[in-house]
Order: sequence, then C-alpha cells, then structure tokens
Amino acid sequence: MKKLLIIIAFTLLYNIESKAQQDPLVTQYMFNGLFLNPAYAGSHPYWSSTLTYRNQWVGLEGAPETAIASVDGSLPNENMGLGLVLFHDRIGVTRQNTMVLNYSYSIRINQKSKLALGINAGFSQFSARLTELTVWDEDVVFENNMSGKVLPKFGAGAYYYGERHYVGFSVPTLFAYQDNMDFSFNLTQSSFLRRHYLLTAGYVFNVGADFKLKPSFLAKYVQNAPFEVDLNLSLLYKDTYWFGVSYRSYDALAFILEYQTNLNFRIGYSYDVTLTKLNDHSHGSHEIMLGVDLGKDLAKVKTPRFF
Repeated sequence: MKKLLIIIAFTLLYNIESKAQQDPLVTQYMFNGLFLNPAYAGSHPYWSSTLTYRNQWVGLEGAPETAIASVDGSLPNENMGLGLVLFHDRIGVTRQNTMVLNYSYSIRINQKSKLALGINAGFSQFSARLTELTVWDEDVVFENNMSGKVLPKFGAGAYYYGERHYVGFSVPTLFAYQDNMDFSFNLTQSSFLRRHYLLTAGYVFNVGADFKLKPSFLAKYVQNAPFEVDLNLSLLYKDTYWFGVSYRSYDALAFILEYQTNLNFRIGYSYDVTLTKLNDHSHGSHEIMLGVDLGKDLAKVKTPRFF
C-alpha cells in the first residue's frame, strides 16, 4: 500500500508541475551557467564541459533523478560562442530527455566587461510508463505507455560578465510547439510548457591573501508557481577549494564543496537538507559535478574559475 501511494503521489506531483515548475532542479547551477542561459556560451576563452548527476529526496521511491551534460566554448574571433546541453530527468514513471543548442554573441563594454546575447533551439521528449502503475480499478488510460511526445522549443537570454562579476537574465523556453495544439507565440496556447524567467547575479571579493568570497543569487518566476530565490555564499581558498552554502526558498538548505584539481579538472559535491515535510520521508538530496576545461593554450589564458 505504501509503495502504491508513493507512486500515485509522484505521478500527481508531476502533473501539477507540468503547469508550473518544469525544468529540472540542480544545486550547483552556479558552475554550469549554460544550463540556465544560452548567452553563457563562450564566456571563457577555452572550451568547458560539465557533467552533473542529482539524486533528489534519497530514500523516497519514485523521487526525481537528473543527469546533465554540457559543453561550450568561444569561436576563434572570441565574439561568438557555441554550446550544447543534454539532460535526462526522471520522476516517478515519467521521463524527459532534452537536447538544446546554444549560440551567443558578445559585445565588449569596457576593458573588464562584456555583454552577451544568446539564443537556443532544441527539443524535449516526454514519456510515461503508465503500465508500471498499480491501480485499483481498470482504466484504459493506464493500459498503454505514453512515449514519443516531442516538443521543439526556443529560448533566449542576456549575460553581462567580467572576470569577477556576472548578471544574467534568461527565458530558457520562450516558444514551444505541441503537435496537437495551435501554433502560436503564446506559449500557453502552443504547448503545456510554461515560461521560466530567471535572473542571476554574483560577485567575487578579495577577503585576504588566500581567501575570496562570492555571494550570488538566482531568482525564478513561473506562472502559477511561487516566486523562488536561491541565496548562495561561497568561500574560495587559495583558488582551489570552494566551501559554499545555499538557501532555496520554500525548499532546502544546501552545502557545497568543490575542488579545482588543476587547470583542467574540477569536481563538486552538494548535499541538500529538505526543509519541507518531505524531510520526514527522505534522506536529503545528493549532487555530483565534474568539470573538464580544454584548450591547447589553457595555461596562458586561464584565471581561477569563479563561475
């Protein structure tokens, strides 16, 4: 009985979120800006790749699991950037696979800052293994799995940045089209997706010979969902070790560790403590991040990786 109720609860949760929060949730987004904003592509003068795996609400059957892979870099003229994001998101019996291509163009504002404008194009595939559900009464709805629902989508963003600061605004899904709905620039008429409006910002301060402090935030707004803010504070020691804490409104408190092993590799881990009633039924959320930076002249151009 407990297993059945958990599966049904997560299925209902997913249906509710299909009209509200639809993009996967990750804690270490501050080290993978491409996931949030297409204008982030090419913001470093080398190619950078990131792998992230998140296991949310450990111990709760049917809880979300997310895997993200991304790569981006600047083209030879350094004004244009390209990026690719792939992610798989699973919750209960539902699955989402997404591929997004990103393009950005940067304009130098002054010696320390650039403004990048970006667009993206891609698609998401949704499926649900309804036959895995246990039901009391027979219903034709649950006799067949749902698969192959593909939605093309497009997004845009802006990113103002320098070596120690950044401000970004993006709408990762600005337009989308569902084949059984009307084609329209009004997203609510063309698909079941909803626009996510994201605002990010951060700054790095020197607080001593060996320490740097980086406060940052992410504000999120989705129609028919509560306004959310992530507040983050990270301490960097000797340009190698990150120690961070993050508060997500209405949801969780997270602790973050990152180690920059050398010029090429970095690895991060975060643990979320759930602040909702789900904490009585789960053991928090775990997230692992691996980053690899590539480029033959990497040693000549690279500064400490702040974001």
